[in-house]
Amino acid sequence: MKRTGLSLILFLACSAIVFGQFKQTPLPYKYSALEPYIDSTTMYIHFNSHHAAYCTNLNKALEKYPELYEKSIVELIQGLNALPADIQTAVRNHGGGFYNHSIFWTMMAPAGTAPMSPKLEKILSESFGSVEAFKIEFEKAAASRFGSGWAWLIKEPSGKLHIISTANQDSPLLPMAETKGKPVLTLDVWEHAYYLKYQSKRAAYIKAFWNVVNWTEVEKLIAS
Repeated sequence: MKRTGLSLILFLACSAIVFGQFKQTPLPYKYSALEPYIDSTTMYIHFNSHHAAYCTNLNKALEKYPELYEKSIVELIQGLNALPADIQTAVRNHGGGFYNHSIFWTMMAPAGTAPMSPKLEKILSESFGSVEAFKIEFEKAAASRFGSGWAWLIKEPSGKLHIISTANQDSPLLPMAETKGKPVLTLDVWEHAYYLKYQSKRAAYIKAFWNVVNWTEVEKLIAS
């Protein structure tokens, strides 16, 4: 149907409300930038298929409640229990997947470009005994997560740093999370994040992750 004048303006305005409210932020580096630790094919598929699907499905879930597009993804996840009951599961799963991946990309950088500062080394050592002890505990959380999920370094409301893991696309932002806090580092341990290169060797993928951690971003998040 042809639309002109005011009807066209209203149609475009409604379309702006209903479609594409949450969008993927472009990767801050090329798909190949994390080679050889994370291969470019995995990065391409991970971003353009898996992450994109979470974004699309989150937007679809919110179509019946356009007023919710005014909220940030963090507000939606933290306020999950207050959302309409018929979209809570979709927001938990697809909204969680959208959020987790969005921050995951920023917590990585090409090898050698964002090294750990002496200040951050001191922070981690004071919290976990040493940087090596921190890495061992984080690796354990990532490796022992049964099935699909995430490993997290979080900053609790008290300021304490804590390592946890969550299932599926859950995060420490959820109101039902056993341990709540602000994510300052995370690792995706769903098989799609590593299977093309590492097959079933999750532990090798976890070890390789340390080469591409954006420690500058981690330090900034801890400080904020």
